[in-house]
Amino acid sequence: MTARKMRLGLSIRGHGYHPAAWRHPDVPADGTLHVEHYVRSAQIAERGKMDMIFFADGAGIRQSDDPPGSLSHTGRDMIELEPTMLLPALAMVTRHVGLIATASTTYNEPYNLARRFATLDCISKGRAGWNVVASWSGLEAQNFGLETTLDYDTRYARSAEFVEVVKGLWDGWDTGALTLDKASGQYFDPAKMHVLNHEGRFFKVRGPLTVACLPQGHPVIVQAGASEQGRELGAATADVIYAIHESLEGGQSYYADIKGRMAKYGREPDDLKIMPALCPVVGRTRAEAQAKYDELQELFDPLAGLGSLYGTFGDLSGYPLNEPVPPDALGGQELRSIAARLVDRVRKEKPTIRDLYLRSGITGSAQIGTPADIADFMQAWFEAGACDGFNITPATLPGGGEDFVEMVLPELRRRGLFRSEYEGRTLRENLGLRPVVSRYAV
Repeated sequence: MTARKMRLGLSIRGHGYHPAAWRHPDVPADGTLHVEHYVRSAQIAERGKMDMIFFADGAGIRQSDDPPGSLSHTGRDMIELEPTMLLPALAMVTRHVGLIATASTTYNEPYNLARRFATLDCISKGRAGWNVVASWSGLEAQNFGLETTLDYDTRYARSAEFVEVVKGLWDGWDTGALTLDKASGQYFDPAKMHVLNHEGRFFKVRGPLTVACLPQGHPVIVQAGASEQGRELGAATADVIYAIHESLEGGQSYYADIKGRMAKYGREPDDLKIMPALCPVVGRTRAEAQAKYDELQELFDPLAGLGSLYGTFGDLSGYPLNEPVPPDALGGQELRSIAARLVDRVRKEKPTIRDLYLRSGITGSAQIGTPADIADFMQAWFEAGACDGFNITPATLPGGGEDFVEMVLPELRRRGLFRSEYEGRTLRENLGLRPVVSRYAV
């Protein structure tokens, strides 16, 4: 038994995290356009006492129709509701689970986003969180009057300043600033209202916000940076990092690196929770779990698979699917994060094209097995210093989330690794994060 508990989120974007999830007979193919689809998953997460639900998002469709015809066979991340509009609705049908949405620092302004997430924090009574992303796709850029996205260093510099402005705006009203004294006629205490007057490289923002006295002080900040700039930004500003690792050793190295950067920003290691993606496919027996996974793999359209590889390897449609990726497709360009890992896998393992897209389609480490098998994996990572918990990315929704809550969570509780009841009132409290101290605190 251990006093330290895992932190767990449920990523409920779309149909699920297997590329063929939308074709599964138990998944509503049009579910991503109906609030009821998300309500069911959110309530599943809350029933399991999970810390949060999480919405990844992009500012447009980020995959081109290469090779031709592939886009129309891709169901994941295509048609879905905008998450910052969706989460207030989910706040009305849940009471405890945290509500995290992705929003881009490249195609928004700090004041608008600060106000939006402050509003969500008030609506949910302290359960809001913002997943900060610096959008990378050229196809997204073209939705905002640009031909291509900002260069990498500029995106991250803008993102760092953006976050600081948002936090400054959230600090704009002290606790108790609204006196609301009808007898005297005083609505707020001027000494407790702060005008930011920020002027920086990218932004000039006066403030204050028109939303005041947030339940959490600041909504929780989530980031997902794997690059040098992303790691530094996460160590400086994030409360949660959503990571993707393919090995225990990789997770341990990342965990130690991020935590080791925090002291220079005046932060303690436990001020940041690192939660890598995990895709569990659970069955009462290993054979049942494998059958579930095999069914999804059979539904993965080869054209969609080739489309998922195009951005890294180019057009592979002229090569046999059951032969290795040709050496001339590896290229010499500088690659980061997921693309770099794919190229490294090809060089080391020499998988066939089919094996590569089948293995790379899942977001996060795919674990297939019984509840005890999944719990063994999670416990090993947790106790080996590779994570503070996990962001669960179910292969299908809502069924995959339900399987995890009904089968794996009881096993984790039996081992003393996860809560039986919520401990706090806000998301920040349930994550075990310290209260926010305003920059204006005396």
